[in-house]
Amino acid sequence: MTEPTAAREPGRARALFSTADFRLLRTALASHAKVTDDREELAKINALHHRLGTYVSGE
Repeated sequence: MTEPTAAREPGRARALFSTADFRLLRTALASHAKVTDDREELAKINALHHRLGTYVSGE
């Protein structure tokens, strides 16, 4: 007899992005930041750029 779906433990999570993906995203954000005049959007871009950088900082 099989266990009910709710009783099963979830499978192992897989990474959504690779390290190369984070580099590419950071590069794209940096490029977009150079041409953005909206200060509010630029602040959001800078924050996201920083957060993405924390994932690849160990290289």
